[in-house]
Amino acid sequence: MALTVYWGSGSAFAWRVLLALEVKNLAYDSKLISFEAKDNRAPGFLALNPRGKVPVLVDGDYVLYESEAILYYLDRKHPQPPLYGTSAEQAGAVMRSICEQNAYLETPLYDVVRPLYFGRIPDQADRVSAAVPLVAQELATIETRLGAQAWLATETLSAADLCLFPNVQTLRRALGKDTAAPLAAALLPFEERFPAIVRWTRSIESLPGYERTYPPHWR
Repeated sequence: MALTVYWGSGSAFAWRVLLALEVKNLAYDSKLISFEAKDNRAPGFLALNPRGKVPVLVDGDYVLYESEAILYYLDRKHPQPPLYGTSAEQAGAVMRSICEQNAYLETPLYDVVRPLYFGRIPDQADRVSAAVPLVAQELATIETRLGAQAWLATETLSAADLCLFPNVQTLRRALGKDTAAPLAAALLPFEERFPAIVRWTRSIESLPGYERTYPPHWR
């Protein structure tokens, strides 16, 4: 029985799951839901995830939500290619990278992204200004790491890369807004400040099946 994944266009958390499915070359039924139509609040969807968020994975009678849990499940259920390395040491390095992203990057990143996406700069400019240096600091750390190696945590692509990539691309899209330039000088021009990160994103974009994961409304 094919896997079913519920996702929303532009959800970085759903995007990482779609990437994992493609990397593992797994057959899946794609269920794109509309946030605008409030599909995520429909009774049928809430029966799958009472939090009303994507992604949701359905595997037969088993239902799982939360993107990192789904990545781990897929790797245990379909071990090849491995997303958490091939040794305890590599698994530790992958999880350390994911924990660093969660602890130090994700909150300030979305403190920048959301006001830019939703036109809230006039009343949240101070929050964006406070968040930008934190994002720049974490991206500089990642830039150094990717300047020395092709992938974040191991010698091959891992869950750490799949967790970071959608967030980086979401940030880059937000920084393309006209309102970003006065507030994000520490991050722009992105390609010049973070060339190793840009090279790394291109490596992921070249993966087979990548185009199927790309947010439709970004095209």
